[in-house]
Amino acid sequence: MKIINLSARPEFKEQVTDWLWQAFGSENSRDFFASVVQSSLSGADLPQTFIALEGERLAGTVGLWRCDLVSRQDLTPWLAALYVDKDYRSRGLGQQLQEFLQEHSRRSGFSELYLYAEFTGYYERFGWRYIGDALDYPDKPVRVYKKSFS
Repeated sequence: MKIINLSARPEFKEQVTDWLWQAFGSENSRDFFASVVQSSLSGADLPQTFIALEGERLAGTVGLWRCDLVSRQDLTPWLAALYVDKDYRSRGLGQQLQEFLQEHSRRSGFSELYLYAEFTGYYERFGWRYIGDALDYPDKPVRVYKKSFS
């Protein structure tokens, strides 16, 4: 499995957009996810989108975003939009994407990452520390996590 920046293989941007929209979006939010994915191709520090490839097959994606939770804009950067294709689940790819993003973030000068989830039990297995509750727009309760590294 190879993990690379989407900017090296932009032909996958539509598939990544559709995954994110279907997994995390609502009926009318595809344009939002397309905008984030397109922004990650601009060469800016943030946001960035990474993809996991098995040969030429897209297997998963993860993002490094300035902010992924409007109610907690004081926290940055965020591990965001972690998605693994159903054919690659339960094979450790989610963990590989997390570890890749942590190492990339550390090399980029960050010493911590944040994420949020609506569920418990998954991220804790990988050393993420629950730091409190917050609201996703407009009023959905979520759990906020932090991972520190050096």
